[in-house]
Amino acid sequence: MSESTLQSQIQHYFAAGAAVIGDPAAMAAFLELRSALEAGTLRSAEPDATQPTGWRVNAWVKQGILLGFRLGTLEAAGTDLSFVDKHTYPARTFTAEQGVRVVPGGSSVRAGAYLAKSVVCMPPMYVNVGAYIDEGTMVDSHALVGSCAQIGKRVHLSAAAQVGGVLEPVNASPVILEDDVLVGGNCGVYEGTIVRKRAVLAAGTILTRGTPVYDTVNGTVLRATSETPLIIPENAVVVAGSRSIQKGKAAEWGLSVYTPVIVKYRDEKTDLSATLEDLLR
Repeated sequence: MSESTLQSQIQHYFAAGAAVIGDPAAMAAFLELRSALEAGTLRSAEPDATQPTGWRVNAWVKQGILLGFRLGTLEAAGTDLSFVDKHTYPARTFTAEQGVRVVPGGSSVRAGAYLAKSVVCMPPMYVNVGAYIDEGTMVDSHALVGSCAQIGKRVHLSAAAQVGGVLEPVNASPVILEDDVLVGGNCGVYEGTIVRKRAVLAAGTILTRGTPVYDTVNGTVLRATSETPLIIPENAVVVAGSRSIQKGKAAEWGLSVYTPVIVKYRDEKTDLSATLEDLLR
């Protein structure tokens, strides 16, 4: 069916609440949406130059994902590994022809997630429903790609990196990492943060909606607003830093709080340090 027809059906069945449980037509609409998500022809968020952030959230797609949880019943699955989960969201399987490299060792990709050709998954890692991971991206050990997160081309998610997900509220923007972003080990990117192309997050950097980012190069402070999420500029190199507390007992005790700091913008030396990714492939 056409995308507009699928959208109207998903919105109808989502609005019906618990009444859709056991409805084969609702299940058929959900399965079509899930297949489109896995094929990458449908996304929970997609580039849109007309939007202030450059991205548009497709709230009805998130409604469809939530519909799948409503329709699902628990079932046991798996042979080598045992799972008990909603039957509407089994673990994905891949063929060699799809070109996705999933290294053995406890990794899992949930149904409804898209992985493009030449994505590499190092164990153990996890990709949740609605996520979109584009070509050439590396998802390293213990990394998490949350529900509906949008990951661009040639991104490197280093060991233990956490990319937060969001299903509700359905109109909320997911975390977005644009093309060629390098995310260091033990980083966390949450609450709809957008990281623009070629930015580098050094190990241990945490980005949230409530986190101000101090740009020492341009002398500005980057913050989320009521209308837009936190946005890390293109080519920015962000490290984990701190700022002193100037008032009260905290000042008296010499305390400081964590803050991300942009220390430079990406240059040839930064690119040289990122060539390790090519060797890994």
